[in-house]
Amino acid sequence: MVDLAVAVGGLSLSNPVMPASGTFSDGLSRVIDFNRLGAFVIKTVTRELRAGNPTPRVAETAGGMLNSIGIPSKGVDHFLRETLPFYRRFSPPLIASISAPTADGFAALAREVDVPGVAAIEANISCPNLEEDGRAFAMSAQATAGVVARLRAATGLPLWVKLTPNTGDIADVARAAEANGADAVVVANTILAMAIDVETFRPRLGSVTGGLSGPAIKPVILRQVYQCARAVQIDVVGCGGIASGSDAVEYLLAGARAVQVGTATFVHPTALIRIIDELEDFCRCRGFPRVSGLTGALRRSGVDETDIEWHREAGE
Repeated sequence: MVDLAVAVGGLSLSNPVMPASGTFSDGLSRVIDFNRLGAFVIKTVTRELRAGNPTPRVAETAGGMLNSIGIPSKGVDHFLRETLPFYRRFSPPLIASISAPTADGFAALAREVDVPGVAAIEANISCPNLEEDGRAFAMSAQATAGVVARLRAATGLPLWVKLTPNTGDIADVARAAEANGADAVVVANTILAMAIDVETFRPRLGSVTGGLSGPAIKPVILRQVYQCARAVQIDVVGCGGIASGSDAVEYLLAGARAVQVGTATFVHPTALIRIIDELEDFCRCRGFPRVSGLTGALRRSGVDETDIEWHREAGE
């Protein structure tokens, strides 16, 4: 019997697999057993009603998917009145994903969702920051420090901070989140990208650019998880291109405590359950009595750190 339980970001989960925000809805309860999930991460909530970006919002691409949804939201009142009561029927803890255009807006929204039934807050600081000319908070350590400090002062709930891969030094950003009170970092969101329809000469997304997700981004995000796990003492949650149990194992070996699954659910609605089962099978076959034993178990024998640094500086 494999023990799948993990402790991550101030929460105790029955297993390390959960949906990524924006890729999961209550309708899936008719397809999979919600009680088997490690946690729920609900669609990002904003304070106000949001219509989202112009259509088309989604485009398929080789090895993944482009999306420019724009965080459409029915607002925090709808979350408290409708969404939260629905998920209270199930046993996994609920993590409320929130977004706001300013640091003070994040803090105010965190206070509003700090209610019974919400186990933790995931701050989606990958969104544009109006105080920084529209650049995402998580693109800089300084902006990250400011918003996380305000969030930490606003709530006593476990605070997870979702980072963007679209930054030059994600490990530095993770350190800023840790220093200002984050309990975990989620690494990461989608990679900024675009596609063009060669028949019409028009962009394939209504907002021209969007976020790339799916298997195509996994090697990039896996590298960032590895870097962040080595840079901080708080927990890292891996998110990017996970479509199988072996994908999840890679993230755990790189240092993640848990994983979030997104695009794979669009392709196969039962992907979350299959990944849990495959992860358990892997541990059983490889003799791991506890899935937590995989975290950070990457073997690097024969590789010298000074050699790695020399190659990096040489551009090899």
